[in-house]
Formats: sequence, C-alpha cells, structure tokens
Amino acid sequence: MIHHTMIVSFDQPLPDTALDQYLADIKRVMLDSGLVESAVASRHLPVPGEEAIPALVASAIVRFTVADTDTLAKAFTAPGLHEVIQGWQARHPYKVAWANHEVLA
Repeated sequence: MIHHTMIVSFDQPLPDTALDQYLADIKRVMLDSGLVESAVASRHLPVPGEEAIPALVASAIVRFTVADTDTLAKAFTAPGLHEVIQGWQARHPYKVAWANHEVLA
C-alpha cells in the first residue's frame, strides 16, 4: 500500500462551500479513475499565530491510497484530473506539497 498525502494551500482563504467542493471534485475524479483504493480529505485545523510562520500552511489535507508506485504513477494521468486542477487553479490559485509513503505506524 502506498499513501499519496497532499498538503493543499490556497493563496487566499476560501469560503467553506468552495473548499468542500474542491475536496469533493478531487476525490471524485480520483475515485472514478478506479486506480485508488481510498480517498480521504480533511480541513486544516488552524492554530493561532501560524500565519506568522514562514512555511506552507495547509488549507486541507488529501490522501489517496493505491496498491503500488506503478498505480500511483498512472493515477497522475487519471481522466479529468488535470481539468479539475486547472479549473480550480484558474479560479483559486493554490500550492501543493506531497509525500508518498507507506502506512505510518
């Protein structure tokens, strides 16, 4: 099992409904690909003062689980994925950091 964990950071705060829609769109396109075994997403829980830290601060965390690294590589080409990303980037720019890892014990 490989987990692809993304830290998504929008340049400007999004209304709750917009962030929920982004998370639903990303999860849907990945689940529809048939390549991911699970997809979960959660909002970042802010801590007072974190905006002063010179780091990428998340808006949300998204994790996809796939069977292996070959499947993960295929998932990056899932039908509709780039259209979803480009559409959201055009309306609400964001940055993403990610890590591919095995289950954390």
